[in-house]
Amino acid sequence: MRWTIFWQDWISGKRSDMGGKSFIKRILSIAALITVPLAVVLTAAGLRWDIAAAAGAVLCCVPFFMAFENRAPSPRELVLAAVMTAFSAAGRFIFAPIPFFKPVSAIVTIAAMYFGGQAGFMIGALSALISNIYFGQGAWTPFQMLCWGLIGLAAGLFNKKGLLDKPVPLCVYGVISGVFFSTVMDVWTALSAEGGAFSVSRWVAAMAASLPITAVYCVSNAVFLLALRKPLGKRLERLKTKYGVFGGA
Repeated sequence: MRWTIFWQDWISGKRSDMGGKSFIKRILSIAALITVPLAVVLTAAGLRWDIAAAAGAVLCCVPFFMAFENRAPSPRELVLAAVMTAFSAAGRFIFAPIPFFKPVSAIVTIAAMYFGGQAGFMIGALSALISNIYFGQGAWTPFQMLCWGLIGLAAGLFNKKGLLDKPVPLCVYGVISGVFFSTVMDVWTALSAEGGAFSVSRWVAAMAASLPITAVYCVSNAVFLLALRKPLGKRLERLKTKYGVFGGA
């Protein structure tokens, strides 16, 4: 009887003081940790796991979104993150006529350098979700969200110690980001073939076949990082300092 009342109150929102939201976050975080290993087990059993892998990619994004929410970001921070997300998505639209030559990774990286890893993950993940309204949503979207999100997260973490301040390491990071994005997306390529079963040999073949595309990714990342680093970086630094957001003075 006691638990029945608890669940009724929790669902209706009357018991938020008893940690309902916290409990949901714990459940989602645990799900994020177990879904991908579960998909691997399903693969070993010879079953489809493309859907499970896509769900795992979504759930892996959940803890980062929650961490950003728990910071209680100010309205100004939310606006700036939204603007950078829109800018990133718009860049993908503008360069759509040029296959695989896109500024998304570069914009996400630069935003994360000034706003931090949490905001970088949010901007990267949402850039994929929003821009795919135009390019097409599908089971590949969660993989793109996770890839660009992790690229933003890593950029924010690396730049805490100023590791990306110089052009050369920044370009190296752009190249690594291109390889990382292409490699992870080739997982989806392997999954999408022949009924969703994963094959290492098919994954290796996909990576080998996509080497020219990966090269374009890497070059475009380096080009856009060099072109946007100073003009965009100066404006982000000014906004960060002026409004005291994302740790600014």
